Amino acid sequence: MKKQKNKLAGLQKRKAISGYVFISPFIIGFLVFLVKPMFESLYMSFCKVELGAGIFNKNFTGIANFKYIFTVDADFNRLLVEEFSKMMLYSVAIMVFSFFVSLILNQEFRGRALVRAVFFLPVILASGVILGLEKNNSLMAQIAQTIELNAEGVSITGALESLLRTAGVGVKAYEKVFEVIDNIYDIAIASGIQIIIFLSGLQTISSSMYEAADIEGCTKWESLWKITFPMISSMFLVNWIYTIIDFCMRTDNEIIKKISDTMTMLLDYGTASAMSWVYFVIVIVFVGITSFFISKGVYYYD
Repeated sequence: MKKQKNKLAGLQKRKAISGYVFISPFIIGFLVFLVKPMFESLYMSFCKVELGAGIFNKNFTGIANFKYIFTVDADFNRLLVEEFSKMMLYSVAIMVFSFFVSLILNQEFRGRALVRAVFFLPVILASGVILGLEKNNSLMAQIAQTIELNAEGVSITGALESLLRTAGVGVKAYEKVFEVIDNIYDIAIASGIQIIIFLSGLQTISSSMYEAADIEGCTKWESLWKITFPMISSMFLVNWIYTIIDFCMRTDNEIIKKISDTMTMLLDYGTASAMSWVYFVIVIVFVGITSFFISKGVYYYD
């Protein structure tokens, strides 16, 4: 028994070492290239930065920059609330979408590899082709305009939304649902990594578990909740953290645009640094709290 425990401990140690070897390039890169700029940015958030020809002076002003962004700036607080509301809505939508797509892609059917590639292709091409199709593309704009004209103003989601508004039933909830439906393209584009992660978890589940459940009389719905969910619950935690971080770093994030404009157009490095650190701390706290509650439902098995 003792020999078996030592063997398991040695295996866990080797796995841990392998994990640290894989993430060592990131750790080294972070220590070499990011630690100093982070502390410089933190210090600048408490300073009034003066720029000029060959001049970069940092005059310590305490928490003046933080007072300004919370009490004087007209947009920062509003953008924080709007972006975090949008982040929570879209993060949940991406998680649900990617999970059910991964369930479908895990089934046996012809062309499965091609369909998987189609969902993951936007991740590979996001910095080039797909980004070009999404932003400032005249061809895509003309196609969208043609579709809109040919549709003669008929929209199923629009008609349903108008009907529900007239009925006055759950207006706020339905508005959020239709907002997600109207932006399903963006959700699908942002779900590539999550689908792959869920797929990797689904493929680790032994088919014998489902066979045993079928023999015991379990329905597919019961197998989903009793087998699939517990066995890949750790993937939900990974995907949740990734989805939040990915959303907060999007190029169309209004907070990021606000910080960038403050720094590049107004040349106010101190205020921009203060905004960056406030946003960073809020995101980290949100990730920490939500991850804590999600981790309570994670099922770990040997």
